[in-house]
Amino acid sequence: MTEQQQQLGKTLWGIADKLRGAMNADDFRDYMLSFLFLRYLSFNYEEAAKKELGKDYPVLAKDESQIPLSVWYTANKSEVPEFEKQMRRKVHYVIKPEHLWSNISEMARKQDEGLLKTLDEGFRYIENESFESAFQGLFSEINLNSEKLGKTNTERNKRLCTVIQKIAEGIANFTTDTDTLGDAYEYLIGEFAAGSGKKAGEFYTPQQISTVLSEIVTLDSQEPKTGKKGKLHKVLDFACGSGSLLLNVRKRMKDSGGSIGKIYGQEKNITTYNLARMNMLLHGMKDGEFEIYHGDTLENHWPLLNEMNPSKKMEFDAIVANPPFSLRWEPTEALGEDFRFKNYGLAPKSAADFAFLLHGFHYLSKEGTMAIILPHGVLFRGGAEERIRTKLLKDNHIDTVIGLPYNMFYSTGIPVCILILKKCKKNDDVLFINASEHYKPGKKQNTLEEEHIQKIVETYQFRPEHVDRYARRVSMDEIEKNGYNLNISRYVSTAVEEVQIDLKEVNKKLASINESIKTNTDKHNEFLRELGLDPI
Repeated sequence: MTEQQQQLGKTLWGIADKLRGAMNADDFRDYMLSFLFLRYLSFNYEEAAKKELGKDYPVLAKDESQIPLSVWYTANKSEVPEFEKQMRRKVHYVIKPEHLWSNISEMARKQDEGLLKTLDEGFRYIENESFESAFQGLFSEINLNSEKLGKTNTERNKRLCTVIQKIAEGIANFTTDTDTLGDAYEYLIGEFAAGSGKKAGEFYTPQQISTVLSEIVTLDSQEPKTGKKGKLHKVLDFACGSGSLLLNVRKRMKDSGGSIGKIYGQEKNITTYNLARMNMLLHGMKDGEFEIYHGDTLENHWPLLNEMNPSKKMEFDAIVANPPFSLRWEPTEALGEDFRFKNYGLAPKSAADFAFLLHGFHYLSKEGTMAIILPHGVLFRGGAEERIRTKLLKDNHIDTVIGLPYNMFYSTGIPVCILILKKCKKNDDVLFINASEHYKPGKKQNTLEEEHIQKIVETYQFRPEHVDRYARRVSMDEIEKNGYNLNISRYVSTAVEEVQIDLKEVNKKLASINESIKTNTDKHNEFLRELGLDPI
């Protein structure tokens, strides 16, 4: 993130922190991010409208409070339908002049009493009519009539005027291109996550861990040492939260000169689902370049993934996920026959970790890579989990196990691991990377610096036989002898070997030292006597 992007994020966070008053951080987050989203859509739309209309785009010299597009709409009513048709082709959406951020922020500046009504109408229009594929419920968590904003309509209107005006002022000094505003949005999500504590685990994967996963899945699956893939046709995150992990994969591909066909995400929490959809658009993605589905992953509510015919099954080149850790679930008899689980068995009621893993793994293509964040318990717990783990190992699907430092997440202090899985794995061993002691300590959370991330990724990429106290390739024979237990410290210990002490040798040295003391004391006493002094 550039200095300007971070500065914009900090400026907006300062506004949020100052203005939210008694409002819960999570509630205020939804307002703040929605306004930022409206600002982004509006700016893009107005810039595209300028190009489309060219010399016909109104130049307003006298009254800057007028909205140029509004003036054009009034003067060219018969041409509006054709203009909007063209805009749908070019930017994939339409926003009415009265709903544009420039108009909303001007109404806020004037403390216009109609702001609340106009904003509500604008949100509804964007949800249902702006895009080719309707974004129903995009602002469903924004209650403009909430008493948290004020007890009366007038109070609520006034509060929103203040918030919108401050955001408009805060943004004014920055270049707000897609990358800058998109990264500022990510920065705000991170700051709100830090303030949300445990609940943040529902929607946010720290960027540095997200980068580790993204770098790994974008490398060639069979020969990682050859570098990045040229294209990922389909990428899936089945517990996508705010979508930052998917966007990170996209960024890594773009930065390496590669491309992505389409991004797919699934999210159960409605608020977070809306955050993800906004996040995709804010990062310059067209509505046809991604698909985010609201539904329960474990129940497999998404019709797209529920195809019973194996020849029509959706498959993904890269799968990334940070599902809820050890979630309690209800493994029914029907789920036991589910095509995702029937070859492996069901994860126990007490922890759905392997249920999430098997869900994703089912949709992984033969040439794909899957990277999933899980608690360490999946590496060594017994019972049903041991049976699933053993079969995955015997079938040679577990490629790499990476142990991360403790206290990396807002939602939990426990150390977690990353499991890398493949369907057509070339190596018949498992690479263990113990990165648990490589981090930068922090007051609230520990973080991975660039050097730590690079070391993990390069170790995965070049797969060395052994790196002292850090990594080792372990044969299946050794893992079998350990009862298919994948506890990382069994294979890569970070402990420094204690120096072996030879007690006989130590005793000999002590005797020699005592002899030397006695000889020198006798000499010293002899000198004292010669001087007429009492010996010691």
